[in-house]
Amino acid sequence: MGIGIVRYEKEGIHWGVLDGGQIYPVQASEETLAAFLAADGKQRAEEAREHAQPFSQLEVTLLSPVTLPGQIVCQGANYSAHREEGGLDAKRPPFNMIFTKAPSSVTGPEHDIESPKSIELLDYEIELGLVFHKALTGPVADGEAALKHYVAGFVIGNDVSSRDLQFTENQWFKGKSLRTFCPVGPVLYLIDPEEAPLVHDLELTLKVNGEVRQQANTSQLLYKPEETLVELSGMMDFQPGDLLLTGTPGGVALKLQADEMNALLNPFEKLDKKVKMLNESQKDNPNYLKEGDVITCEIRTADGKIDLGRQENTVRFV
Repeated sequence: MGIGIVRYEKEGIHWGVLDGGQIYPVQASEETLAAFLAADGKQRAEEAREHAQPFSQLEVTLLSPVTLPGQIVCQGANYSAHREEGGLDAKRPPFNMIFTKAPSSVTGPEHDIESPKSIELLDYEIELGLVFHKALTGPVADGEAALKHYVAGFVIGNDVSSRDLQFTENQWFKGKSLRTFCPVGPVLYLIDPEEAPLVHDLELTLKVNGEVRQQANTSQLLYKPEETLVELSGMMDFQPGDLLLTGTPGGVALKLQADEMNALLNPFEKLDKKVKMLNESQKDNPNYLKEGDVITCEIRTADGKIDLGRQENTVRFV
């Protein structure tokens, strides 16, 4: 059986095992996730769960278990419902949409999301994240084997997005990469190889101020993690500690008609016209994030065997 690790702050920064609201401290001095995994972190975590003296998680500040340096690679429009609400064809598209976020966008599962006041269309996107524990430096043909061999485990990610920047400037990287725009954690669940298939049966739930906005199962992913690993291995490298976000389900604030999306994606359309069109289409939409909104994200199997914890972030405009 796998194990859920956390990184926390309590008179320094430490690693631990989170189980039933209790943290079992791990004897580990590694500063990065990559170093922790390389130094038999999973085995030491298992030993801590058996022998360490636990304490309440309420006594500490939980941090992102994914640390710098590391890259964040993302899949876009990978659930039918999300495609449809964005004005796209709900069917599986002919290609896997891939983009990146700046590693400096990572923040903790309990930290504030800080957005510039100039952003008016701030959106949320819960996603299942896959974390690598071995370097993937060449093409692989067997996605199922790659998932078991290269992926350390699962984590919650929130791909916070400025729709203003993303669609008026057509800059996905810029619109999704501001500092604090990627809350991660609290739990990195380190899987055993036989648990890898559970990647297809995880329940995602995102709430804003207690209201359910997104709810889906990873069985609905259009491009599955295994085939994505095969595709990406043919074009790029991954290193231990890197993060792959697999896409967000329906329920985000953004709502567009097909003609609006087509116009926004047109690189030849004038900027002022795009700004006017986007603002007009979203002006009566109450679901964009506001000052003080609290976003909670949870991912788990229905039986609770895998539980990635509860991520809770408050929105601040600065």
